[in-house]
Amino acid sequence: MHPHQQLIEKFYTTFGRLDANGMLSCYHEEVTFYDPVFENLNAAEVAAMWTMLCRNAKGFSVEFKHVEAGNEYGSCEWIATYTFSATGRKVVNQVKAHFKFHDGLIIEHMDDFDMWAWSRQALGLKGLLLGWSGFVINKVRKTAKRNLQKFMQLAANA
Repeated sequence: MHPHQQLIEKFYTTFGRLDANGMLSCYHEEVTFYDPVFENLNAAEVAAMWTMLCRNAKGFSVEFKHVEAGNEYGSCEWIATYTFSATGRKVVNQVKAHFKFHDGLIIEHMDDFDMWAWSRQALGLKGLLLGWSGFVINKVRKTAKRNLQKFMQLAANA
């Protein structure tokens, strides 16, 4: 097995234990991250995001499969099951992850998933009717970014 495949497996295994530090040990110090909710994050924001998500997770489990990696790039599919805190609704989010490696660590991480499928589960009727709209997607993004900034401020003041 390629070492980068092992790195991806370590990342999701530690994620399954909600071990943010274990996850972050898989990342290069200059990592960048993108997903449809948080969009573009720098290294400090990535660390805060995973720490926040791990601390606040309820009813959480993760499965991963189809891990592939070579010297420079890798990918996998993963499924997160959790309770969305804002609504108390169960979400099963299917994600395709893409990675770029540098110095044996993940330097770029991009997650891709269907925002409308996510919003139908997380937001219920509102997500079903309007989850595809820019209005709802932008509101979800603003709320996520605001929560991340608050988390980072609290951590800085602790």
